[in-house]
Amino acid sequence: MRAVVIEGAGGPEALSVQDIADPVPAAGEVLIDVVAAGLNRADVQQRKGLYPPPPGASTVPGLEVSGRIVDANGSSFQEGDAVVALLAGGGYAQKVAVPAGQVVPAPDGVDLLHAAGLPETAATVWSNLVLQAGLAGGEDVLIHGASGGIGVMAIQVSLALGAVPHVTAGSATKLDVARSLGVATLINHREQDFVEQLSMATAGRGADVILDVVGAKYLSRNIEALAPGGRLVVIGLQGGARAELDLSALMGKRASVAGTTLRSRPVAEKTAIMAAVRESVWPWVASGLVRPFVDRVFPLDEVARAHTYFDAGEHTGKILLEV
Repeated sequence: MRAVVIEGAGGPEALSVQDIADPVPAAGEVLIDVVAAGLNRADVQQRKGLYPPPPGASTVPGLEVSGRIVDANGSSFQEGDAVVALLAGGGYAQKVAVPAGQVVPAPDGVDLLHAAGLPETAATVWSNLVLQAGLAGGEDVLIHGASGGIGVMAIQVSLALGAVPHVTAGSATKLDVARSLGVATLINHREQDFVEQLSMATAGRGADVILDVVGAKYLSRNIEALAPGGRLVVIGLQGGARAELDLSALMGKRASVAGTTLRSRPVAEKTAIMAAVRESVWPWVASGLVRPFVDRVFPLDEVARAHTYFDAGEHTGKILLEV
Protein backbone atom coordinates (compact mmCIF):
# COMPACT_ATOMS: atom_id res chain seq x y z
CA MET A 1 0.00 0.00 0.00
CA ARG A 2 0.95 3.66 -0.25
CA ALA A 3 1.79 5.30 3.06
CA VAL A 4 3.68 8.28 4.47
CA VAL A 5 7.17 7.54 5.77
CA ILE A 6 9.18 9.89 8.01
CA GLU A 7 12.80 9.86 6.88
CA GLY A 8 14.67 11.42 9.79
CA ALA A 9 13.46 14.13 12.13
CA GLY A 10 12.94 17.49 10.46
CA GLY A 11 10.62 19.70 8.47
CA PRO A 12 7.93 18.74 5.98
CA GLU A 13 10.66 17.60 3.57
CA ALA A 14 11.19 14.60 5.87
CA LEU A 15 7.85 13.21 4.70
CA SER A 16 7.50 11.04 1.61
CA VAL A 17 4.89 8.64 0.24
CA GLN A 18 6.24 5.16 -0.35
CA ASP A 19 5.06 1.60 -0.96
CA ILE A 20 5.11 -0.42 2.26
CA ALA A 21 3.60 -3.72 3.35
CA ASP A 22 -0.13 -3.79 4.04
CA PRO A 23 -0.99 -4.02 7.74
CA VAL A 24 -2.37 -7.35 8.97
CA PRO A 25 -5.03 -7.05 11.68
CA ALA A 26 -4.18 -8.84 14.91
CA ALA A 27 -6.76 -10.46 17.15
CA GLY A 28 -9.28 -7.83 18.19
CA GLU A 29 -8.39 -5.51 15.31
CA VAL A 30 -10.20 -4.60 12.10
CA LEU A 31 -8.74 -3.46 8.78
CA ILE A 32 -9.95 -0.18 7.27
CA ASP A 33 -9.65 1.12 3.72
CA VAL A 34 -8.84 4.74 4.47
CA VAL A 35 -10.82 7.52 2.79
CA ALA A 36 -9.14 10.40 4.63
CA ALA A 37 -6.90 11.14 7.60
CA GLY A 38 -6.84 14.13 9.91
CA LEU A 39 -3.63 16.10 10.43
CA ASN A 40 -2.89 16.84 14.10
CA ARG A 41 -0.15 18.65 16.00
CA ALA A 42 1.03 15.30 17.34
CA ASP A 43 1.88 14.29 13.75
CA VAL A 44 4.03 17.40 13.40
CA GLN A 45 5.77 16.68 16.70
CA GLN A 46 6.43 13.11 15.56
CA ARG A 47 7.88 14.42 12.29
CA LYS A 48 10.22 16.65 14.29
CA GLY A 49 11.38 13.71 16.40
CA LEU A 50 9.74 15.10 19.57
CA TYR A 51 6.80 12.69 19.96
CA PRO A 52 7.58 9.07 19.05
CA PRO A 53 4.70 6.62 18.68
CA PRO A 54 3.86 4.44 21.68
CA PRO A 55 5.52 1.01 21.84
CA GLY A 56 4.02 -1.33 19.26
CA ALA A 57 2.25 1.42 17.30
CA SER A 58 2.81 2.05 13.60
CA THR A 59 5.60 4.48 12.73
CA VAL A 60 3.35 5.89 10.00
CA PRO A 61 1.88 9.15 11.35
CA GLY A 62 -1.84 9.80 11.64
CA LEU A 63 -4.13 9.56 14.69
CA GLU A 64 -7.58 9.57 13.06
CA VAL A 65 -9.18 8.31 9.87
CA SER A 66 -12.45 7.77 8.11
CA GLY A 67 -12.99 4.84 5.79
CA ARG A 68 -14.70 1.52 5.20
CA ILE A 69 -14.21 -1.85 6.85
CA VAL A 70 -12.37 -4.25 4.52
CA ASP A 71 -11.73 -7.01 7.09
CA ALA A 72 -14.06 -7.24 10.09
CA ASN A 73 -11.89 -10.02 11.59
CA GLY A 74 -14.66 -11.46 13.75
CA SER A 75 -15.85 -8.12 15.14
CA SER A 76 -19.41 -6.80 15.09
CA PHE A 77 -18.63 -4.74 11.98
CA GLN A 78 -19.46 -5.81 8.44
CA GLU A 79 -17.33 -5.43 5.33
CA GLY A 80 -18.12 -2.09 3.71
CA ASP A 81 -19.31 -0.36 6.90
CA ALA A 82 -18.54 3.38 6.92
CA VAL A 83 -16.52 4.12 10.05
CA VAL A 84 -14.16 6.54 11.78
CA ALA A 85 -11.31 5.47 14.03
CA LEU A 86 -9.04 6.80 16.74
CA LEU A 87 -5.47 5.57 16.24
CA ALA A 88 -2.13 5.38 17.99
CA GLY A 89 -0.57 5.82 14.53
CA GLY A 90 -0.82 4.61 10.95
CA GLY A 91 -3.48 6.91 9.54
CA TYR A 92 -1.51 8.44 6.66
CA ALA A 93 -1.94 5.32 4.54
CA GLN A 94 -4.30 3.48 2.24
CA LYS A 95 -5.08 0.89 4.93
CA VAL A 96 -4.84 0.78 8.71
CA ALA A 97 -5.37 -1.93 11.32
CA VAL A 98 -7.12 -0.67 14.46
CA PRO A 99 -8.46 -2.21 17.69
CA ALA A 100 -12.16 -2.68 17.02
CA GLY A 101 -13.13 -0.75 20.17
CA GLN A 102 -11.50 2.39 18.80
CA VAL A 103 -13.68 2.22 15.68
CA VAL A 104 -17.24 3.56 15.59
CA PRO A 105 -19.78 4.01 12.79
CA ALA A 106 -19.36 7.30 10.97
CA PRO A 107 -21.95 9.78 12.26
CA ASP A 108 -25.01 10.67 10.23
CA GLY A 109 -25.16 14.14 8.75
CA VAL A 110 -21.60 14.39 7.42
CA ASP A 111 -19.86 12.90 4.37
CA LEU A 112 -17.17 10.29 4.95
CA LEU A 113 -14.33 12.54 3.75
CA HIS A 114 -15.03 15.29 6.26
CA ALA A 115 -15.80 12.79 9.01
CA ALA A 116 -12.03 12.16 9.21
CA GLY A 117 -11.74 15.43 11.14
CA LEU A 118 -13.98 14.24 13.97
CA PRO A 119 -12.62 11.25 15.96
CA GLU A 120 -9.45 12.69 17.49
CA THR A 121 -10.92 16.11 18.21
CA ALA A 122 -14.19 14.73 19.60
CA ALA A 123 -12.38 12.15 21.74
CA THR A 124 -9.92 14.73 23.07
CA VAL A 125 -12.58 17.29 23.89
CA TRP A 126 -15.10 14.87 25.42
CA SER A 127 -12.50 13.04 27.51
CA ASN A 128 -11.06 16.29 28.88
CA LEU A 129 -13.95 18.73 29.16
CA VAL A 130 -16.56 16.22 30.30
CA LEU A 131 -14.96 13.01 31.61
CA GLN A 132 -11.99 14.75 33.26
CA ALA A 133 -13.22 18.25 34.15
CA GLY A 134 -16.94 17.52 34.48
CA LEU A 135 -18.04 20.57 32.50
CA ALA A 136 -21.77 21.13 32.95
CA GLY A 137 -24.46 23.42 31.63
CA GLY A 138 -24.27 26.99 32.93
CA GLU A 139 -20.55 26.83 33.71
CA ASP A 140 -17.94 29.15 32.23
CA VAL A 141 -15.16 27.52 30.20
CA LEU A 142 -12.03 29.23 28.88
CA ILE A 143 -10.66 27.65 25.70
CA HIS A 144 -7.15 28.56 24.59
CA GLY A 145 -6.26 28.18 20.91
CA ALA A 146 -9.87 28.48 19.89
CA SER A 147 -9.47 28.37 16.10
CA GLY A 148 -7.67 25.03 15.81
CA GLY A 149 -9.33 21.66 15.39
CA ILE A 150 -9.51 21.02 19.14
CA GLY A 151 -10.62 24.56 19.88
CA VAL A 152 -13.46 24.58 17.38
CA MET A 153 -14.71 21.22 18.66
CA ALA A 154 -14.43 22.42 22.27
CA ILE A 155 -16.53 25.49 21.48
CA GLN A 156 -19.25 23.42 19.83
CA VAL A 157 -19.37 20.80 22.57
CA SER A 158 -19.44 23.48 25.28
CA LEU A 159 -22.37 25.22 23.62
CA ALA A 160 -24.18 21.91 23.11
CA LEU A 161 -23.78 21.19 26.84
CA GLY A 162 -25.21 24.60 27.70
CA ALA A 163 -21.91 25.92 29.05
CA VAL A 164 -20.60 29.42 28.28
CA PRO A 165 -17.35 29.42 26.24
CA HIS A 166 -14.78 32.21 26.38
CA VAL A 167 -11.86 31.92 23.95
CA THR A 168 -8.37 33.14 23.13
CA ALA A 169 -6.65 33.24 19.76
CA GLY A 170 -3.83 35.18 18.15
CA SER A 171 -5.60 37.17 15.43
CA ALA A 172 -8.90 38.81 14.55
CA THR A 173 -9.34 36.33 11.69
CA LYS A 174 -9.04 33.38 14.06
CA LEU A 175 -11.39 34.98 16.56
CA ASP A 176 -13.91 35.43 13.76
CA VAL A 177 -14.18 31.64 13.60
CA ALA A 178 -15.22 31.52 17.24
CA ARG A 179 -17.60 34.43 16.70
CA SER A 180 -19.27 32.56 13.83
CA LEU A 181 -19.90 29.64 16.19
CA GLY A 182 -21.66 31.86 18.73
CA VAL A 183 -18.92 32.84 21.21
CA ALA A 184 -19.30 36.26 22.81
CA THR A 185 -16.02 36.61 24.77
CA LEU A 186 -13.26 36.84 22.15
CA ILE A 187 -9.76 37.55 23.50
CA ASN A 188 -6.80 38.37 21.28
CA HIS A 189 -3.95 37.09 23.45
CA ARG A 190 -1.40 39.16 21.51
CA GLU A 191 -3.14 42.41 22.45
CA GLN A 192 -5.23 41.68 25.55
CA ASP A 193 -4.70 40.11 28.98
CA PHE A 194 -6.91 37.03 29.04
CA VAL A 195 -7.25 37.06 32.84
CA GLU A 196 -8.57 40.64 32.82
CA GLN A 197 -10.91 40.03 29.89
CA LEU A 198 -12.28 36.84 31.43
CA SER A 199 -12.80 38.60 34.75
CA MET A 200 -14.86 41.30 33.07
CA ALA A 201 -16.92 38.73 31.18
CA THR A 202 -17.70 36.71 34.33
CA ALA A 203 -18.25 39.57 36.81
CA GLY A 204 -14.91 38.80 38.45
CA ARG A 205 -15.61 35.13 39.09
CA GLY A 206 -13.38 33.45 36.48
CA ALA A 207 -13.68 30.15 34.63
CA ASP A 208 -15.05 26.93 36.09
CA VAL A 209 -13.00 24.99 33.52
CA ILE A 210 -9.95 25.94 31.43
CA LEU A 211 -8.83 23.83 28.47
CA ASP A 212 -5.19 24.71 27.81
CA VAL A 213 -2.86 23.81 24.94
CA VAL A 214 -0.08 26.22 25.98
CA GLY A 215 1.30 24.64 29.15
CA ALA A 216 4.07 26.19 31.22
CA LYS A 217 3.81 29.73 29.87
CA TYR A 218 0.18 30.04 30.98
CA LEU A 219 0.20 28.00 34.19
CA SER A 220 0.24 30.79 36.78
CA ARG A 221 -2.15 32.97 34.79
CA ASN A 222 -4.54 30.05 34.30
CA ILE A 223 -4.63 29.48 38.06
CA GLU A 224 -5.39 33.18 38.51
CA ALA A 225 -8.20 32.89 35.95
CA LEU A 226 -9.93 29.96 37.66
CA ALA A 227 -13.12 30.40 39.64
CA PRO A 228 -13.42 28.85 43.11
CA GLY A 229 -13.54 25.09 42.61
CA GLY A 230 -12.23 25.52 39.07
CA ARG A 231 -10.57 22.78 37.00
CA LEU A 232 -7.59 23.37 34.72
CA VAL A 233 -6.90 20.67 32.14
CA VAL A 234 -3.59 20.92 30.24
CA ILE A 235 -3.54 19.01 26.94
CA GLY A 236 -0.68 20.73 25.11
CA LEU A 237 2.78 22.14 25.74
CA GLN A 238 3.18 24.76 23.02
CA GLY A 239 4.48 27.18 25.67
CA GLY A 240 6.82 24.76 27.42
CA ALA A 241 6.67 21.84 29.85
CA ARG A 242 8.14 23.21 33.10
CA ALA A 243 6.75 25.95 35.34
CA GLU A 244 6.46 26.80 39.02
CA LEU A 245 3.07 26.17 40.59
CA ASP A 246 1.86 28.34 43.49
CA LEU A 247 0.14 25.70 45.60
CA SER A 248 -1.26 28.30 47.99
CA ALA A 249 -3.14 29.94 45.11
CA LEU A 250 -4.44 26.55 44.01
CA MET A 251 -5.52 25.62 47.52
CA GLY A 252 -7.10 29.00 48.15
CA LYS A 253 -9.41 28.41 45.21
CA ARG A 254 -9.99 24.73 46.02
CA ALA A 255 -8.98 24.21 42.41
CA SER A 256 -7.40 21.30 40.56
CA VAL A 257 -4.91 20.85 37.73
CA ALA A 258 -4.86 17.81 35.44
CA GLY A 259 -2.60 16.97 32.54
CA THR A 260 -3.65 14.39 29.98
CA THR A 261 -2.66 12.79 26.71
CA LEU A 262 -4.80 10.58 24.49
CA ARG A 263 -2.44 8.74 22.17
CA SER A 264 -0.71 6.55 24.76
CA ARG A 265 -3.82 5.53 26.71
CA PRO A 266 -4.64 1.82 26.89
CA VAL A 267 -7.05 0.38 24.35
CA ALA A 268 -9.69 -0.13 27.04
CA GLU A 269 -9.69 3.58 27.90
CA LYS A 270 -9.84 4.63 24.25
CA THR A 271 -12.68 2.17 23.71
CA ALA A 272 -14.65 3.74 26.56
CA ILE A 273 -13.98 7.25 25.25
CA MET A 274 -15.09 6.39 21.72
CA ALA A 275 -18.24 4.72 23.07
CA ALA A 276 -19.02 7.92 24.98
CA VAL A 277 -18.37 10.02 21.87
CA ARG A 278 -20.71 7.83 19.83
CA GLU A 279 -23.42 8.06 22.47
CA SER A 280 -23.17 11.75 23.32
CA VAL A 281 -21.51 13.65 20.45
CA TRP A 282 -22.75 11.80 17.35
CA PRO A 283 -26.40 12.82 17.93
CA TRP A 284 -25.24 16.45 17.96
CA VAL A 285 -23.39 15.86 14.67
CA ALA A 286 -26.51 14.31 13.13
CA SER A 287 -28.59 17.32 14.20
CA GLY A 288 -26.00 19.85 12.94
CA LEU A 289 -25.27 21.17 16.43
CA VAL A 290 -21.67 19.92 16.09
CA ARG A 291 -19.94 19.69 12.73
CA PRO A 292 -16.47 19.10 11.35
CA PHE A 293 -14.80 22.41 10.60
CA VAL A 294 -12.41 21.69 7.73
CA ASP A 295 -9.99 24.34 6.50
CA ARG A 296 -8.36 22.49 3.59
CA VAL A 297 -8.04 19.03 2.05
CA PHE A 298 -4.76 17.85 0.48
CA PRO A 299 -4.14 14.66 -1.49
CA LEU A 300 -1.99 12.14 0.38
CA ASP A 301 0.80 12.64 -2.16
CA GLU A 302 0.96 16.30 -1.09
CA VAL A 303 1.52 15.52 2.59
CA ALA A 304 4.61 17.76 2.72
CA ARG A 305 2.52 20.70 1.45
CA ALA A 306 -0.13 19.94 4.06
CA HIS A 307 2.45 20.03 6.85
CA THR A 308 3.98 23.22 5.47
CA TYR A 309 0.53 24.79 5.57
CA PHE A 310 -0.02 23.57 9.15
CA ASP A 311 3.38 24.88 10.25
CA ALA A 312 2.52 28.35 8.93
CA GLY A 313 -0.08 28.58 11.69
CA GLU A 314 -2.71 30.37 9.62
CA HIS A 315 -5.24 27.55 9.31
CA THR A 316 -8.53 27.43 11.19
CA GLY A 317 -10.15 24.11 12.00
CA LYS A 318 -8.89 20.85 10.54
CA ILE A 319 -6.53 19.97 7.70
CA LEU A 320 -7.29 16.63 6.03
CA LEU A 321 -5.38 14.24 3.79
CA GLU A 322 -7.55 12.55 1.18
CA VAL A 323 -6.38 9.02 0.47
